[in-house]
Amino acid sequence: HKTFASKEAFENAIAGTITKSGAELICLAGFMRILSPNFIAKFRNKIINIHPALLPNFPGLHAQRQALEAGANESGCTVHFVNESIDAGPVILQAHVKVMPDDTEKTLSARILKEEHKIYPQAIQLFAENKIKLG
Repeated sequence: HKTFASKEAFENAIAGTITKSGAELICLAGFMRILSPNFIAKFRNKIINIHPALLPNFPGLHAQRQALEAGANESGCTVHFVNESIDAGPVILQAHVKVMPDDTEKTLSARILKEEHKIYPQAIQLFAENKIKLG
């Protein structure tokens, strides 16, 4: 993204590549950029993301730290559709992880990551099989 003159130019380049490829789903993981409403509108209900928390709890950055600081007994991860709000799109799948008394951000993150590796492919499969129904 740093090689583009603007966010709009970056997103236009990505959108062109995606459209040209014929891709039917955009899977974000570690992207860590907020997509513009225009980009999201071009690919409505075709962009998914994985987040290391049980949304709507602990959206945004440092979700595992947020869970620990809040004293949560449980955390996990969520695969969701991307919309204009941060980590607020419709949920596809979630996996729960117990928060242990001696957890650190690193240990909790590692357990959550194992679950992310399970549910993200499951969510993609559900999408591919047209088994996700949106309200």
